[in-house]
Amino acid sequence: MHVPLTFSPEVQAARDAGRPLVALESTIITHGMPYPQNVATARTVEAEVRAAGAVPATIAVMGGRLHVGLSEAELEQLGRAQDVMKLSRADLAVALATGRTGATTVAATMIGARLAGIGVFATGGIGGVHRGAELSFDISADLRELSETPVSVVSAGAKAILDLPKTLEVLETLGVPVIAVGQDDFPAFWSRSSGLRAPLRLDHAADIAASHMQRGALGLPGGQLVANPIPAAAEIPREVIGPFIEQALAEAAAQGIAAKAVTPFLLQRLFELTAGRSLAANIALVRHNARLAAAIAIELVRLRAAA
Repeated sequence: MHVPLTFSPEVQAARDAGRPLVALESTIITHGMPYPQNVATARTVEAEVRAAGAVPATIAVMGGRLHVGLSEAELEQLGRAQDVMKLSRADLAVALATGRTGATTVAATMIGARLAGIGVFATGGIGGVHRGAELSFDISADLRELSETPVSVVSAGAKAILDLPKTLEVLETLGVPVIAVGQDDFPAFWSRSSGLRAPLRLDHAADIAASHMQRGALGLPGGQLVANPIPAAAEIPREVIGPFIEQALAEAAAQGIAAKAVTPFLLQRLFELTAGRSLAANIALVRHNARLAAAIAIELVRLRAAA
């Protein structure tokens, strides 16, 4: 069987011209925030990529096809859709085979980006090791995907609702480069610092792109986690957001919320507990990551041309 890929006209034109492309996920549209803010945010992030000199490729499953790039109408349709599957590595083939509508998580977006020949992907924060995973074994498929799929993922670190020390340990075990940008600390999504030292640091998009290319030359599998701290003006410091995270986690445990339902519940409760501040920070960091991803994509095109 062939892969049912559909490229938007904008993405197809960019591929034909050898222009830089940046993959974007779609769960932020369907599971991250309500309509119409979800569609407005997606359009804003795409605009950031374009303004930085690259072409956005939002990835989603619609009508039994893996779409790489969405038209205005398709983005609107996805933003309004109900009962959308949240797709990771385990669900992607089933959604395509059965004609379901599905939004891609980090892992599924990486798979789509690889199939489309896109080397860099901008997101908010990756999944990781959930707190209490030593009992629940709740570890995101994002981590293994980073170890297997050669895409550089630009995020604001891992979501702060996770067990960040264990997340870094698993990434180290899997051989995933974790690169903080412009600082030594590993960022924690809404906060610039998690209090943990990042394993690696690079300060320039050109160096991140060169590292991506060098991994390929060495024959190393997997990608890179590029941990880009949220802009200082938009951050919620650890000491402010920390108590709210603990409260939301306690409520989730009390209500027996588990598996894929955990993250959407926690994000919604944090939106409520912070009076919307967490969502404003989330939007700011995704836009910031889109700009860096575009810069990396531009450097990747330059390096490939020079090779």
